[in-house]
Amino acid sequence: MKTAFLAAECIGVEGRLRNAVVVVEDGVVMSVGARQQTAVPSAASVVDLGDGLLVPGFIDMHIHGGAGHDVMEGTPEGIAVLELHLARHGTTSYCPTTVSAPVDTTLRALEHLADEIEAVAKRDTHALRARPLGVHLEGPFISKQKAGAQPLECITEASVDSFNRLWQAARGHVKVITIAPEIAGAEAVIREAASRGVCVSLGHSNATLEETRRGIAAGGRHVTHLFNAMRQLDHREPGIAGCALVEDSVSAEMIVDGVHVSPEVVKLFLKAKGNRGVLVTDAISATGMPDGRYKLGGFEVEVKGDVCMSHGKLAGSVLTLDRAVRNVMKFTGITLDTALQMVTVSPARTLRLYGRKGVIEPGADADFVLLTADGQVCRTIVAGVSG
Repeated sequence: MKTAFLAAECIGVEGRLRNAVVVVEDGVVMSVGARQQTAVPSAASVVDLGDGLLVPGFIDMHIHGGAGHDVMEGTPEGIAVLELHLARHGTTSYCPTTVSAPVDTTLRALEHLADEIEAVAKRDTHALRARPLGVHLEGPFISKQKAGAQPLECITEASVDSFNRLWQAARGHVKVITIAPEIAGAEAVIREAASRGVCVSLGHSNATLEETRRGIAAGGRHVTHLFNAMRQLDHREPGIAGCALVEDSVSAEMIVDGVHVSPEVVKLFLKAKGNRGVLVTDAISATGMPDGRYKLGGFEVEVKGDVCMSHGKLAGSVLTLDRAVRNVMKFTGITLDTALQMVTVSPARTLRLYGRKGVIEPGADADFVLLTADGQVCRTIVAGVSG
């Protein structure tokens, strides 16, 4: 059945379109145009979205949980609650992200996440929930020197055999892997993962500039939460952060919650990376919940306000992507349209899904968000289902 969504404004591939009509069928965009030039199909149901700006659905490629649930719990009920929470904040697609944990725990979590990814096609088509794109493995192939809050005893040496165990448990549904390029065996894993289409992200790393360059040459093309859990930027040894800022072939993500990096560094990030910059949340199960103690993978995190701590170290965030968009506008003065690129076009390109995700055009998935002028979420639409 066809549905015609009417919007006061819509962001398309050529910028804003006023008085827009977006026709959707079976969860896919069929046409986009101005009302005076686009006929609404006679058999289509019409959804008038009223005032507001219709934009592509947000994509979070680094998120551990929310609404009281962690993605490593492995329960369909927990995933359902999380995905409803994400949709309420404009996120229509996401990469459930694991952390370093005992091997058996990780393998079980990956099996359950693979079940959820494969079950998307069988879901109730009227369920307004964000949809998983594939798993993000944040560990266990990371630097013990830059592990952040991740348990040191669960960090393992990188090897293709170990990667294969994770890949098989996830039944091939690995979309992103965070790896420290300087650790033993990393380059072989990077080459293997990249050859399978995985987005290899360099992070949780003490890599020098030269070690980072070798990781990029092997197939690394993204950087995990820039400036956090990595060698500090130095004017003689810029390391992974300096390389990420100047290397045009590499995209980079940032947690813009006002805690992980200062507004001044957010400005530097925007100036250096431009359209290769991606906003992520790194959100944990505490997101949307009261202050207290929550789980991130297998360890406990104490949450007070916007700060999540474990053993004296930052451990994820309670950020949502809609708030990240508003924060980056506030911190840098960029427009809403520019900020939105960092949660739509940029992550879609980084994940090599642009055209299907991150845009409103014929052939794309019908994932939309209706926003106010200042970036507040009014309504979310996933695969043509309106909430």
